Amino acid sequence: MDKPKINVSFTLIAMVIGFMIAIQFQTVKKPVERDTRDIWQLREALLKEKELQSHLLSEIRSNEEKLSAYESKRKQSKEQVLKDTLQELKTEAGLTEVAGPGITLQIEPVIEDLQLGAPVTKVISPELLKRLVNELNMYDAKYIAIDGQRIINTTVIRDINGETKIDGHTIRSLPIEIKVGVSEINSAEKLSNRMKVSKARDEFFTESLRLNVSAPNPTITIPAYDNSIRIKYMEPIKEGGSS
Repeated sequence: MDKPKINVSFTLIAMVIGFMIAIQFQTVKKPVERDTRDIWQLREALLKEKELQSHLLSEIRSNEEKLSAYESKRKQSKEQVLKDTLQELKTEAGLTEVAGPGITLQIEPVIEDLQLGAPVTKVISPELLKRLVNELNMYDAKYIAIDGQRIINTTVIRDINGETKIDGHTIRSLPIEIKVGVSEINSAEKLSNRMKVSKARDEFFTESLRLNVSAPNPTITIPAYDNSIRIKYMEPIKEGGSS
């Protein structure tokens, strides 16, 4: 065999052997990673994953319950606001009984006139009552009841066939009691003092009637308006804002 051919063959063999050694060295240097855990370790890992999943689901349910409770509370809050507003409107309209500070007025015949044989005044005129109500309102009265009849914005005091009527209620005899409610006890004291020096007392005395004014009372009860309220010239708004 020629020497050049032997050198070529030797070179090729050396290259192949070197290439194989290089591959083997690379394989030893970076071995393929394999999961060497046994079955119990795998089961333990799986159990931990399930516990984590269960914990996450529990937190999700808890948050959903909180959101549901919050939404329910929000709806109830809206309903409560509507109920409170309705109650406030009823109170302002005089449809509920109220209790608070105020004074009591009493209208009775003048005893001195009876002793002198003067005619007994059996009725009180609507005009006197109207002026008295206007004066009470001027002095910041919030609630008024005359002879057990609540006075509201639509109340009508008038004479019908010689009888004084308050929204259909007839004042048949004297004395009569007038209850007046105010916002606070200090206002009740001011109202009492004003009514004791009011011109209304002179007007009543002219008609042989005496207007007695009580001291401030921390709690008086004003009855609710018990008649139906007639509303004219009002219609419910249709959906969309058009009437």
